[in-house]
Amino acid sequence: MKKVVVLNTKGGCGKTTITTNLAAYHAAAGYRTTLMDYDPQGSSTRWLSKRDESRPRVNGVAAFERNTRVTRSFQLRAPLDTEYLFVDTPAGLDPHSLTEITRNAHAVIVPVLPSDIDIHAASRCIADLLLIARIDRREERIAVVANRARKNTRVYYALTRFLNSLEIPFVATFRDTQNYITCFEQGIGIHEVQDNRVLRDRKDWQPLLDWIHSRKANPMQAAFQGTIRSSETVS
Repeated sequence: MKKVVVLNTKGGCGKTTITTNLAAYHAAAGYRTTLMDYDPQGSSTRWLSKRDESRPRVNGVAAFERNTRVTRSFQLRAPLDTEYLFVDTPAGLDPHSLTEITRNAHAVIVPVLPSDIDIHAASRCIADLLLIARIDRREERIAVVANRARKNTRVYYALTRFLNSLEIPFVATFRDTQNYITCFEQGIGIHEVQDNRVLRDRKDWQPLLDWIHSRKANPMQAAFQGTIRSSETVS
């Protein structure tokens, strides 16, 4: 299983949009896909509820809910046949919770909007991932995407300069368009729309998809999954 976490401690940067579109793409591509929603607003879970049963299946785990009848680890368990696990995270996330949420992740995506406030917030978030969650920069498990961006603007150039200065991969830029809102309302992803008006948007996603698919699961994750499967067999 490959675990992909979409994370930024600032709200409104498009974490749910990116998470749901990644889940929809991989399900449509034939991967057994699970979407885990940590956000108390439950936006990803609401997107799943809108998804028609005729669409490729995306399993859902409502991690923001608390069920006292089962252990937390059981509640957060994805189906064992999951090939891709996409994790949507809340705004205002306690930096010390980063370690738990990013544990065994083979990719962490940080969306950022082109504004001074968002650039500053992204800088702090990435610093916490490196220093608190102890993700080694050399592993290249963190990538940044610019969301709702308008190229050829002064603030976009400022954003690209900032991202390049971090020595963190800056892999994709998504434009500001109503297409994503329309997709959310239907419980689908941009790649499931058969309309020439989204061709540009689908093309924008390819660098991010290529980056995700090039990531290798780290040894600790592989050992963790092996332990789970062994325990399931014994039980």
